[in-house]
Amino acid sequence: MITDMDANRFATHSLKDPRVLRILSAALDAVEPYKAVQKHLPNLSGRVYGLAIGKASIPMLTALEEATQLSGALAISKHASSPDQNLFPVFLGSHPIPDSRSLEAGYRVLDFVSALNEEDTLVCLISGGGSALVTAPYDGITLEDMQALTALLLACGARIDEINTIRRHLDRVKGGGLARATKAKITSLILSDVIRNPLEAIASGPTFPNPTTNTDAMKILKKYKIENQVSNSIIKTLESDSLLLDSEKQASRLQSQHLIIGDNRLAAQAALEQAQREGIHAEILTNELQGEARDAGFDLANRLRVSTMQTTRPFCLIAGGETTVTIRGNGKGGRNQELALAAVNELKDLENVMLVALATDGDDGPTDAAGAVVTGESAQRAESLGVDVTGHLSRNDGYVFFDALGDLIRSGPSGTNVNDLIFLLALD
Repeated sequence: MITDMDANRFATHSLKDPRVLRILSAALDAVEPYKAVQKHLPNLSGRVYGLAIGKASIPMLTALEEATQLSGALAISKHASSPDQNLFPVFLGSHPIPDSRSLEAGYRVLDFVSALNEEDTLVCLISGGGSALVTAPYDGITLEDMQALTALLLACGARIDEINTIRRHLDRVKGGGLARATKAKITSLILSDVIRNPLEAIASGPTFPNPTTNTDAMKILKKYKIENQVSNSIIKTLESDSLLLDSEKQASRLQSQHLIIGDNRLAAQAALEQAQREGIHAEILTNELQGEARDAGFDLANRLRVSTMQTTRPFCLIAGGETTVTIRGNGKGGRNQELALAAVNELKDLENVMLVALATDGDDGPTDAAGAVVTGESAQRAESLGVDVTGHLSRNDGYVFFDALGDLIRSGPSGTNVNDLIFLLALD
């Protein structure tokens, strides 16, 4: 049951309608990691070990620990919890750019899994963010090399699946590296933050064989014209012959169990059903929203404008996915704030409409906001405050814009991570 207290974490100056707040809360509740692990945990026997990697690692491992007697456990997370809340070691890494903690986490993960034997069962609890939180670069590649590479890829607007394709060819944990480092039987429960749930892309596929080649990785660098900006050690590694896995070991890992226990589609469906319970007509437009955030914001706002002339109110249109931002300025924000900012002028003067852009993990870019809210009054309110829409958009400065309007969503870390959700609402 969704309480108003839970839902109110999403409230802003313009977002106070309890119906809308409950819709947002229902979406995240449907992909709550603790409940998802409890629901999908298979029967386990013998010596069982738990390893959780990603933004949802602590609630996922807590659920496993409460359901199974573990012989050992380790969690790698972005955010800490109270020390007395869990009975297993927790190490923090950095996201979206790895740091020395991420490197230490990589060594600890490899040490943990390499100590297990054939009679052991390793339950891997994988969620988004794991690619940066855990890193163990191949010999010759430094942490600084990986940091510079990641920053370049983020700035040029590369998709997460493209970024993780490159990471898989540079790291001992990724692309099935974790599975190759252990003799234990592996079961992976996965909370997906990648469109269409490709197992090799979620946290860069630590327990799933790498289907791509070094050539594929080089093509991505060339696509974004950054191959001359990354370190020589990275180029040398990608130009070398691909490592070939032992065929028998490759086959055994392909037979390992991999189960998606939550994704964007599930969250969007829960939002739709809650909207219907609120007496609001609802429709899911897509769970594969991609491309430049500002382009998506303009297109979605235009869709909302047109729908107000064609659809009976109240209605709620839902889009899920993950856009990208090509950095053009020195502003502050994230992809959801950028998307929302691009919608401001398109929704100008429309009555009782709202666009809500939400990062389900509560982290939209390097900010303390999860996203932002736009209404038909946002443009006029900004003008009265002396805040220029075009100028802020030109320098990727959505955070400052919406902070001035009081329409940043500051819900805090959610503990889950299934991409982004955009809600287009016309209320009565």
